[in-house]
Amino acid sequence: MTTMVVNNTLNKLIEIGFSEYEARAYMALIGNNPVTAYEIARLSGIPTSKIYEVLARLEDKGVVSFSSVDSKKMYVPLPPQEFIESHRSRLESTLDTLKRELSAEYIEKDVSYIWNLHDYDHLMEKAERMILKAETNILLSGWKEDILPLGDCIKDKTKRGIPVAIVNFGETAIGSGQVFRHPIEDTIYDEKGGRGFTLVADSREAMTATVYRDRRVEGAWSMNSGFVTLAEDYVKHDIYIMKIVERFDKELIKRFGAGYVKLRDVFHDEEAT
Repeated sequence: MTTMVVNNTLNKLIEIGFSEYEARAYMALIGNNPVTAYEIARLSGIPTSKIYEVLARLEDKGVVSFSSVDSKKMYVPLPPQEFIESHRSRLESTLDTLKRELSAEYIEKDVSYIWNLHDYDHLMEKAERMILKAETNILLSGWKEDILPLGDCIKDKTKRGIPVAIVNFGETAIGSGQVFRHPIEDTIYDEKGGRGFTLVADSREAMTATVYRDRRVEGAWSMNSGFVTLAEDYVKHDIYIMKIVERFDKELIKRFGAGYVKLRDVFHDEEAT
């Protein structure tokens, strides 16, 4: 494996609860076994004074075992596939237990607080969960880059008969749901400095965010009724405009200029009496 792949794998092991030394020892064993503790220390760069402590913890985790060969203790790793399946099974069991026990203790109240969103992956994960939970309708406004990863769950909802309406800025992302293509995406992008993203599920919860070129996010999620109404009205009013533009585009350009610049100037109205 390349250094980049090795480092990525080490980081993933650390993410699921290994210490750095545990991850390095297990990785060393994957490519070289059976071997002595001394060899593992040499291959992994772990100090020899620490290696037995590290291997003992890996034994407790059930990912390393040993046998005696010629009076030497030789270590072998749990095969990767078996390790992954075992870890997945334990994790799912733990999460199921937590879900059951925490749900029993949880007292549901009106959710009026607003969560700030700053991480792109968290934004997308939260959006997917909102769509998967939706039971009556979904409103979505966004760009191809952010709509496309949600395509499968949107398609599943439309197959189940859940109404989905999408305002799509730029190139059309998916063919599921009722899609309305926004005609002035470049102007909108320049004004916001990023890609706008708004999602409303069941008129009950909403998120809205701006996604910047570096994947930095400024956004929020809430079940606050005022917040949800604002997000819902925003998407609906864009759809109203898209329907009008689809039918009267030439007249609108003639009256308000390219990009409907005069229409979008909310502080002036040349035709007001």
